Amino acid sequence: MAKRDFYEVLGVPKNASDDEIKKAYRKLAMKHHPDRNQGDAAKVAEEKFKEAKEAYEMLSDPQKKAAYDQYGHAGVDPNMRGGPGGPGAEGFAGFGEAFGDIFGDIFGGQRRGGGGRQVYRGADLSYAMEISLEEAATGKETQIRIPSWDDCETCKGSGAKPGTSAKTCTSCHGQGVVQMRQGFFSVQQTCPHCHGSGKIIPEPCTTCSGQGKIKKQKTLEIKIPSGIDDGQRIRSSGNGEPGQNGGPAGDLYIEIRLRKHDIFEREGDDLHCQVPVSMTTAALGGEIDVPTLQGKATIDLPEGTQSGKTFRLRGKGVKGVRSSYPGDLYCHVAVETPVKLTEHQRKLLKELDESFKKGGHKHSPNDKGWFEKAKSFFS
Repeated sequence: MAKRDFYEVLGVPKNASDDEIKKAYRKLAMKHHPDRNQGDAAKVAEEKFKEAKEAYEMLSDPQKKAAYDQYGHAGVDPNMRGGPGGPGAEGFAGFGEAFGDIFGDIFGGQRRGGGGRQVYRGADLSYAMEISLEEAATGKETQIRIPSWDDCETCKGSGAKPGTSAKTCTSCHGQGVVQMRQGFFSVQQTCPHCHGSGKIIPEPCTTCSGQGKIKKQKTLEIKIPSGIDDGQRIRSSGNGEPGQNGGPAGDLYIEIRLRKHDIFEREGDDLHCQVPVSMTTAALGGEIDVPTLQGKATIDLPEGTQSGKTFRLRGKGVKGVRSSYPGDLYCHVAVETPVKLTEHQRKLLKELDESFKKGGHKHSPNDKGWFEKAKSFFS
């Protein structure tokens, strides 16, 4: 039977990217996994897996892909090229190797190191940093102390007690992985005895307990960008926990926490503040000074300003990290009722109140409407 076109097997166009080819293969490999196909469907799944694996091996290799694109199956047929390279009889026996990269991409963390050992990426670390609103708006440079790992001075990083040395693991023969056979399938897994390192330490170093590293503290320079907001994170690459068996270190994520401000509340790029205004100023109107992050600003208060009135000052908010323009400042008026009055002030207010009552509802714009709505409750 003639072979199907490799692009047709994976279900991708000829101009598919490497990621698209890999994703297509991953999908087929998972679909035809032997654990998911039992009984009569197992043989069909085996053939489809062989076909998908061969297609992926050819199209994921730049040289083989170029030869296939130019000459078709003849360009990658091992019988015509006079050498190994095609999937051949060993194709399905390499099930564990084929799935190694697939599972690594799905679950992360594991890669093959030298000698076949499994290498592991270090864990990410999180650091909570509290800053003021002013610091968030303008940005700042600061230093933080974070955990670090240095080679143990006692064992020089070997993990073995001085005068002794690590031994090659007899279970995996230094490979870090062992083969698990299930019928005619062969699956690799991390060696349970050496945990993927390929070595056993008979006498661990007492200083580092065989880890080869000592946990310490180091100072890290951090630049906080202007406009950063509460809950946003800064990534510091490679400053997480160290990897295992030569794997890369994890990352450090600095999570920003904004300290509660005495005056302003931040909402995105906008700021809000409450401005107390005396009863007489609200009634007569006039100019009042309000604070902003950039300094003092002035609001022209119209006569008869009511409590709750909001004034918007454009551009007096915060310019976010990804924003083109700064937000606005919203000033919410809170008319204050005078307290701790003297007898003379009480007398004056009573006289003022009497004059208001003589004027009817014209001095109280909300009074009449409210009583009309509430009168049914008073009857």
